[in-house]
Amino acid sequence: MDQDSGLFDRLVDEAWPAPGRVTADGWIYRHAGGVTKRANSVLPPADSVDSARADLAGAVERAEKFYAGLGLRCVFSIGVPSIGVPSIGVPSIGVPSIGVPSIGPGAATGLDAELDSRGYRMVDPTLIMTAPLPRDAVPDGEVAAEPSERWLRTWWRVDGGRHRDDEETPAMEWARRIMTGVPAGYAHQEGDTGAGVGRGVVQGQWLGVYCMAVEPRARRRGLGRSVLRTLFAWGRERGAERAYLAVTEPNVGARALYEREGFTVAGRYHYRVAP
Repeated sequence: MDQDSGLFDRLVDEAWPAPGRVTADGWIYRHAGGVTKRANSVLPPADSVDSARADLAGAVERAEKFYAGLGLRCVFSIGVPSIGVPSIGVPSIGVPSIGVPSIGPGAATGLDAELDSRGYRMVDPTLIMTAPLPRDAVPDGEVAAEPSERWLRTWWRVDGGRHRDDEETPAMEWARRIMTGVPAGYAHQEGDTGAGVGRGVVQGQWLGVYCMAVEPRARRRGLGRSVLRTLFAWGRERGAERAYLAVTEPNVGARALYEREGFTVAGRYHYRVAP
């Protein structure tokens, strides 16, 4: 894929596919029972889309009407330039760097300001980080083609359990539908006091790393690193050359792990949530 301003928009949208999606004039409305903002938010056109779509007020109102019809709060995914995002100072493990331009999700020009003026809250500032996959990556375990119940429960306890069931479908079932909407690999490591899991999606030269989660009592014992390196090796075997992931900006512990494994910041995004 070309490294244009919408590269990671497309990669993330493909790797975390919302079961429900509607496209209107380049705006993508994604919905999945409210489970994860990523699968329940508006993906706007990239900045490169021509200004004929610059009727932002009308675009926002149409999106609000759509989500209101589903009984969901309207949320927008907003990409911002990566300039000014510092490393947290963790030394690299020596993986050679590959020049990757500072690119991130695209967003229609002026959309963030329009949403701010309407009282939309900015939440979950997130970094997109990328790294070259080490050629000598060695797996510390196996990667399954489907998430086991243990895998799902581990991720759900760490990162998913805040979501509520809707009237027809349990929230965990929505999560399962999202994850299994595209071919993926599921790494799972058991430790003495808990488990660590992660999900990988190969997308051409890219390996998308998702759902990195370690149970609280099992942290700081190398499980996250083991899961990550297992996914590295799995991705390499399938032709991937680089990895990307998204991590919330305040998550210093995870960022430290990723920087030690060779990741650097390549882009940023946040969400705007309707009042």
